[in-house]
Amino acid sequence: MVRMTINGKIIEAPEGSTILEAARRNHIYIPSLCYMSDQHPSGSCRICVVEVEGQKHLQASCMTKVSDNMVIQTNTQRVRAARKVLYELILSDHNQTCLTCNRNMTCELQALGKKLDLDEPRFEGEKSTGDMDVSVAITRDNSKCILCRRCVEACNQYQTAGIINLQNRGFDATVGPAAGLALGEVACMFCGQCTVVCPTGALTETDSVREVWAALNDPDLRVVAQVAPAVRVAIGEEFGIPTGTDVTGKLASAIKELRFDDVFDTEWAADLTVMEEGTEFLERLSAYMEGRRVQLPMITSCSPGWIKYVEHQFPDQLGHLSSCKSPHMMMGALVKEHYAKKLGIPADKLFVVSIMPCTAKKFEIKRPEMVNGGLPNVDAVLTTRELADMIRAVGIDFDLMEVSRFHTPFGEASGAADIFGVTGGVMEAALRTVYEIVTGREIPFEGLRVETLRGDGEIKEGAVTI
Repeated sequence: MVRMTINGKIIEAPEGSTILEAARRNHIYIPSLCYMSDQHPSGSCRICVVEVEGQKHLQASCMTKVSDNMVIQTNTQRVRAARKVLYELILSDHNQTCLTCNRNMTCELQALGKKLDLDEPRFEGEKSTGDMDVSVAITRDNSKCILCRRCVEACNQYQTAGIINLQNRGFDATVGPAAGLALGEVACMFCGQCTVVCPTGALTETDSVREVWAALNDPDLRVVAQVAPAVRVAIGEEFGIPTGTDVTGKLASAIKELRFDDVFDTEWAADLTVMEEGTEFLERLSAYMEGRRVQLPMITSCSPGWIKYVEHQFPDQLGHLSSCKSPHMMMGALVKEHYAKKLGIPADKLFVVSIMPCTAKKFEIKRPEMVNGGLPNVDAVLTTRELADMIRAVGIDFDLMEVSRFHTPFGEASGAADIFGVTGGVMEAALRTVYEIVTGREIPFEGLRVETLRGDGEIKEGAVTI
């Protein structure tokens, strides 16, 4: 451990830590824009500068390692003045249409201006490119990019896709795919992790809210919503509810308040997926045991981002993927086939909206394989954030919503569907189904032995996935 002094307070931090990490570890606030924990710091924004005794220049705290007896000041007049100038320079090349930006009030750049007590920016610089790149899943607005490179880290380090990078140099620098190509023209899997880490509105999910409002206001359409398992927890954070709180009942009520005709649970289709994938696995295994040529192991395939990644990066492995659709696409097909017949209305009068945690679902519904008889299985996808915007737009107080249930017949589900939202959950649910089909008995939770093999055939240490 290293001992140092920050703002007159003696603290300790692990050797090798940066000043910013040491400060946050000890609950000392230093503002930043480009920094992301567990990733290599770029030091591009310099907003996190501090004074270090004995150093002539201000130091970027995200890049400077701590040392014994270091004396640091994070909030002197010199530091505050430098941060304001740096912030003003960022704004001089930034699209400031904040009131019409979908990140208004949730923008880190906007919030930082308030913390820095900025009255009016002094600089009006030449604006760099304001090109718009609108794909089916993600919208990129370069006029709002501050070159923080957080999306670059997410794309290259978190997802290892390598689609978004810093292009060109100096004033011509931009962040995006190579050769000025659009996201829809490269091997982007539309996972949306770049939109999660973007501090401004430069990268967002492509808007589907207008399309859904139009459907809700069309008297000739019956609008059906289906909700993914993860949304019923994540939506609470949008309204200040503690992270991890299950707000399923409030969510069902809020969607009904938006005048959706039916509110179904995607978990119902997750159960269907489990049965289909379990059966498919048994068929492949049976064929293998009979000596027939079959591709094993079988890989579950509920994520359209994962499917697209395999298609681009490992096309020779496509045969290992399950042939099953994802749960929300199964639900969409069922609604437009079975439910339409039950209601006695044409399938084209049903408008299915999936409320999902993943931007890749927006791409998935546009795939030609997901169209049946000229009708898409699902007509629109809303992210959790988009649904929250709709709820706010009509003045619903989410926290005061009464608890209600999803509509039948697609409102019930098993515990297998519940675990779809956690790592390894799809595979565990499928294998439990396989066990029950083969033995006729349910497997006790504590009786499931879970192991994963490395490429060399050794069991991973501490492995808990199947």
